[in-house]
Amino acid sequence: MNKKYIVLLLLIIITSMLITGCMPGNGEYTNSDPAGFLSGIWHGWIAPFSLIISIFNPQIRIYEPANTGWWYDFGFYIAIISGFGGLSLTRKKSKDK
Repeated sequence: MNKKYIVLLLLIIITSMLITGCMPGNGEYTNSDPAGFLSGIWHGWIAPFSLIISIFNPQIRIYEPANTGWWYDFGFYIAIISGFGGLSLTRKKSKDK
């Protein structure tokens, strides 16, 4: 195997382990220790991955039910808007000819 493919494979494995280790609804957060603002940001960033994994594992959710309320929601929606809304900033603008 080529060295480039081995590095790419290791990078994919490490990234998938990091992402799946912090999924919402995995039991990490409880009512006595709820998810906060920074967790909301993280869960918003990984929402597309959470959606795909939740199809195969019903315990995984897109949104953490045990959260701090408004602050978690604020972080979650900031990440959703900046992640998906930011895609429009990278598109090329067509020039009028």
